[in-house]
Amino acid sequence: MVQYLMSVLTDSTDLATEPEMAAIGAFNEQLKTDGHWVFAGGLAAPDTATVVDGRAGSAWPDTEPVFTDGPYLESKEWIAGFWIIEAPHLDVALRLAALGSKHCNRRVELRPLLGG
Repeated sequence: MVQYLMSVLTDSTDLATEPEMAAIGAFNEQLKTDGHWVFAGGLAAPDTATVVDGRAGSAWPDTEPVFTDGPYLESKEWIAGFWIIEAPHLDVALRLAALGSKHCNRRVELRPLLGG
């Protein structure tokens, strides 16, 4: 089985409506029943993000990390939530992504995880 990240894309800070949450809950239960569920979660708005850069160059090995408030990129869309699923092949993952998009009423980006 291959693991995939399904990122829920949005251009609004509005939370899911009650009917959308019910549909998402039903979709989550179906993923669990069918053995595709790994993990899922919603994310807070991008303005709550903090970018952490702990890289140290060879010239400055003792450099302190840099913390920057706000999202990494300014964008018209961002990730509002995600699922990590397992599927035997891409066709199944695409079908599940289409169902996820329908249930959450938002676009979904599907990407395989490396090394799974």
